[in-house]
Amino acid sequence: MSTEPARPGRPEGRLLLACALGAEQAALRAGVRAAPSVRLLRTGMGGEKAFRSVSSALAQEEREPGAFLFAGFGAAVGPGIRPGDVLVATEVRDAGSGGADGAGAGTGLPGPETLAAALRSVGLTVHTGPLFSADAVVRGDRRAELHAAGVAAVDMETAGALRALPAGLPAAAVRVVVDTPEHELLRPGTLLHGLRAWRALRTAAPVLAAFGSPFSERALVTSS
Repeated sequence: MSTEPARPGRPEGRLLLACALGAEQAALRAGVRAAPSVRLLRTGMGGEKAFRSVSSALAQEEREPGAFLFAGFGAAVGPGIRPGDVLVATEVRDAGSGGADGAGAGTGLPGPETLAAALRSVGLTVHTGPLFSADAVVRGDRRAELHAAGVAAVDMETAGALRALPAGLPAAAVRVVVDTPEHELLRPGTLLHGLRAWRALRTAAPVLAAFGSPFSERALVTSS
């Protein structure tokens, strides 16, 4: 994906809203049923699946979407973020964007504060910061390394999905924290704090559905 400044969302293009897991899809679907301009896509887990799924979805569209947003669950890598909190990514890093330690420059996502403010307006606790897309579940010392490099949270799909996008397409990434360094998951599909995170993602869904729409800043702020 190009790092050139994003274009405003175009009125003729709908939002492509992607997630990886069935539980995420269910939470988002509950919030976007009344938004016919949103296509909800489940990619499956992992960066390669995300890349292929988004590439295929774009190829099937009659015209380019107006915007793209990847949403779902993620993991915090340091203190100060609790299960159920939301991260709006300021940039997305991975091992190919400057270093496996997470310190390299990634793909910048313009305007995260507008989206963060809209999510806060519906009662969610929201943070902003870099998101790192890992190749596997991140545990223990690896989380500490990423935290030291300035990363706020990790997932496994967003960087792959962003690589599939055409240059300049407005994009965002939102992750609801399921586990933290103090409460790690035993395996990717186990949602230790799943109900809290699922409810937060469902609450966020109508706000996310407004991303990239015409006059998107006003739509995001007033979506609640």
